[in-house]
Amino acid sequence: MTQTAAAQAGSATKPRFGPVFAVVVAGVAMSNLDMFIVNVALPDIGDQFSGSSLASLSWILNAYAVVFAALLVPAGSLADRTSPRQAYLLGIAVFTAASAACAVAPGVWVLVAARVVQAVGAAMLIPASLGILLAAAPPEKRVAAVRGWTAISGVAAALGPVAGGLLTQLDWRWVFLVNLPIGVFALVLGVRVLPCTPARPATARLDLVGAALLTLGIAVLALGLVKSEDWGWTSGRTIGSLVAGVVLLALFLYGSSRHPSPILPLHLLRVPAVGPSTFANLLFAVAFGAMLLSAVLWCQQVWHWSPLRTGLAIAPGPLMVPGFAMGIGPVIRRLGSAAVSAIGCVLFAAGIAWWIYRLDTGHDYAAGLLPGMLLTGIGVGLVVPTLVGAAVTALPPQSFSTGSAVVTMARQVGSVLGVALLVAFLAAPHGGDLVTSFDHGWEFILVSAAAAAVVCLFIPRARPKEAA
Repeated sequence: MTQTAAAQAGSATKPRFGPVFAVVVAGVAMSNLDMFIVNVALPDIGDQFSGSSLASLSWILNAYAVVFAALLVPAGSLADRTSPRQAYLLGIAVFTAASAACAVAPGVWVLVAARVVQAVGAAMLIPASLGILLAAAPPEKRVAAVRGWTAISGVAAALGPVAGGLLTQLDWRWVFLVNLPIGVFALVLGVRVLPCTPARPATARLDLVGAALLTLGIAVLALGLVKSEDWGWTSGRTIGSLVAGVVLLALFLYGSSRHPSPILPLHLLRVPAVGPSTFANLLFAVAFGAMLLSAVLWCQQVWHWSPLRTGLAIAPGPLMVPGFAMGIGPVIRRLGSAAVSAIGCVLFAAGIAWWIYRLDTGHDYAAGLLPGMLLTGIGVGLVVPTLVGAAVTALPPQSFSTGSAVVTMARQVGSVLGVALLVAFLAAPHGGDLVTSFDHGWEFILVSAAAAAVVCLFIPRARPKEAA
C-alpha cells in the first residue's frame, strides 16, 4: 500500500467525535433518565402494589444501585481488557431488554429483580462509555469531553422529574417503556460509528469473589439501616445486619489489597487526585441521593402533589447542572478543582439549610422549596463534573474505563447509603410529626455535604495540560 493510500485508509477509519459522542451520551442519558424518573414514580408504584412499605419500595432504587456499584469496576476492567465498544453495545442491549421486563412486572419484588438486570446493563455501558469517549477525544479535549458527558447526565436529570410526572400520569410502567426507543437508537447507530479501541492485555482473572462481597456488604448494610425502625435499633437483626455489612466490606477491602485484578484497584486510589476525588464523590452522593428522594417524598407525602406537579417542582434544580457543568472550566483553571468542588458542596448544603429553615406544611413553593432546589442544583453542577474530571484525567489511558468505574462506583455506593439512611430517618417516630422527621433527614444531608466539602480541599491542583 502506498503512503498516500495508507493515509487515506487511516483517515477513513478514524471515527468522527460527533457521532461517537451522540451514541455514548444516548446510553448515559437513558440510564440517568431512568434513575430520576423512577424516583418520581415510586409513590405511584407503591399505590398500585398495595401494602408495599417505603422500606420495600426503596429497594427498587437500592437494588439497582447496589448491583450497579458492585459490577462497575469488573465491567470497566473487562471493557479495558477486551473491547469498550462491545461492552457498551452489550450493556445497551441488556438495559433495554430489562426495561421492558420492568414495565410488565406484576409485583414489587419482580420489579426489583428486573431492576437488578437493568443494573447489570448499566454497569457495562457506563464505564465503557467514558472509556470510548476519552479514547476518541484528543488529549487536550478530554476534560471538556468529561464535562460534556456530565452535562448530558444533568440534562437527563433535569428532564427526568418532568418526564416521570408526565408518564406516571398515564401509568408508571411508561417510565420504563420510554427506554426502548433510546436503546434501539444507540444500538443501531453504535454498531456503525463506535471505534474499536485497543484492549489492555489480560494479566489476571476478574475478582468475582470481591464483586460478591461488595454486593452483599452494601446490601446487608442498607437492609439494616432501612429496617432499623421496624426491627428496633438495638434488636439482634439490626445489629447483626450492620455488623455483617461492615465485616463483609472489610473482607472486600482485604481481598482487594491481595487480588491481582481486584474490584477496587487500590493502586488507582494512590494516584494523587483520584483518592480524594473518589472519597468526596462518595460523601457527596450520600447527600445527593438522600436529597433527591426527600424532595419527591416531601411534595407527594406532605403537600400531596401529583407526580406531574412534583416533577415540575423538582426540575429547576437539575436544570442548573448542565450550564454550570459546561461553563465551569475557566473557573477550575483559575481556582483549582479543590476550591470549586468545595464551594459547590457549600452551596448544596445552603440549599438544604434553607429547606430546614423555611419548609413546612404550607404550600409555599416559591419561597420554600424552589430556592433550595436551585442552590442544590448549582452545587451539583459545580461538584460532580469537577470531581469526575479531576479523577479521570489523572488516570493513565489504559485504565480509563476501570478508573472511571471506580469513581462512579463510589457515587453509587454513596447513593445507596444516602437513600437507606433517609428512609431510616423518615421512619423514626416523632409523635406523628412528619416535618420533624424530614428536618432530621435534612440535617443528616447537611453533615454529609459538609464532610464532602472538607475532603474536596485535599484534591491537588492539576497541571496546566490536565486542566484544559
